[in-house]
Amino acid sequence: MITSTTTPSLNAMFRLQWEKAQNCFVLLFPEGMVKLNGSAGEIMQLIDGEKTVQQITETLQNKFPEGGDLSNDVNEFITTAIEKKWLYNDH
Repeated sequence: MITSTTTPSLNAMFRLQWEKAQNCFVLLFPEGMVKLNGSAGEIMQLIDGEKTVQQITETLQNKFPEGGDLSNDVNEFITTAIEKKWLYNDH
């Protein structure tokens, strides 16, 4: 379970990159590629192993003030990404 102080980091087996041909961010891994939607790409760009979930959420709130409270969306995505082993949960 993640908390506001969880500091997620990218699994070393994956690499986040902008894919011009796909016009989106993707996660590359040895067996293939995962296309990320716009929201997921925005979140993944902020995951650096140093920022907490709270800091990531606050950054997105400031960038997209019209989006309302984004904390549930950010928490849900990060939880799913950890379950899929895209991210590590570094408390």
